[in-house]
Amino acid sequence: MQKEDLYEPLFSKGERVWRTYVGGKKIDEMMGKENIEDNHFPELWILSTVQANNSQREGIIEGICKIQLNNEEVSLLDLIKTYPEEMLGKEHSKKLKGEMGVLVKIIDSKERLTIQVHPTKEKARQYFNSDYGKTECWHILDTREDEEEEPCVYMGFKEHVTKEEFIKCFEEQDLEKMLSFLHKIKVKKGETYIIPGGLPHAIGPGCTLIEIQEPTDYTLRVEKTTPAGYKIDDLSCHQGIGFEKMFDCFNYDGKSLKEIIDSYKIPERKKKINDNELITLIDYENTECFKMEKIVVNSQIDLKGENEFYGIYILSGFGKLISINGERYINATDQYFIPSVCKEFTIKAKDKPIELIKFYGPKIK
Repeated sequence: MQKEDLYEPLFSKGERVWRTYVGGKKIDEMMGKENIEDNHFPELWILSTVQANNSQREGIIEGICKIQLNNEEVSLLDLIKTYPEEMLGKEHSKKLKGEMGVLVKIIDSKERLTIQVHPTKEKARQYFNSDYGKTECWHILDTREDEEEEPCVYMGFKEHVTKEEFIKCFEEQDLEKMLSFLHKIKVKKGETYIIPGGLPHAIGPGCTLIEIQEPTDYTLRVEKTTPAGYKIDDLSCHQGIGFEKMFDCFNYDGKSLKEIIDSYKIPERKKKINDNELITLIDYENTECFKMEKIVVNSQIDLKGENEFYGIYILSGFGKLISINGERYINATDQYFIPSVCKEFTIKAKDKPIELIKFYGPKIK
């Protein structure tokens, strides 16, 4: 791979990642695979230089995306290390020391995920020696309406829940009571939620979503058995920091359901760009950690590097991507890394609109 190759959108291969919970069937369905079924690979990491952190799978490297170009497959992480300014942008690379600063994944849950929390930046520095916590954002792509339980998410402690009471339920593994401490929110396609570090939460069953987050895999869990019966060891619960520090990572400020929705559900903002529609899903006004947009391409749109990298994921539609080296067909589930030095390219829809998600790393200026 030469530096000139970075003037093109880079076709990326996502990484299926093992998790304690079961799902992934709808990801396979989206990708047109046959003989699909739910399993322990319910996530597709589509923009990642982060290695997944799974207890008892420490020797397995998974989570780092690959770039395909000229019949060659290169690690996205290695490519960024080789060409940090060209890939990420000069100011971005300087400020973040050659790191992307973001991770994007598709999640499909057959079962409810365990009750969990992610550290804030402050707790991540204190307990994990990391510059990044794990604030994240979910955009609901689809739901499974044929499940026994309606598609939902759980977010935030209810009013009057105390740390002492929560720890007591954990010690007794009273899972039903612990879950009752959180607000249950029915979700539908097109909704977007932000989950800051410290906020207890759990993705419910039947949710297919795109998640953009800070680039870590710190997940602190309080359930030692998943709803499907998988046993979780202590290390997978506290991630090596111990239970006392784990409980210090939770935000115990209880809120009403209305306060939770008002605080963490993000209304979309739409505007026209020529013949196309730009929908802002989450912006730097909501968090400086990342930004995500949806674009509906009715005919065609011209894009290029913006002195800053970004990623593209094709949600639906079919057409062509036309760049300086020619043209190629694009389909739903295709994904691209757009280097900061990428020259102008065109996405042209055929027969019906192309819907794509565009995602950015942290705010630099």
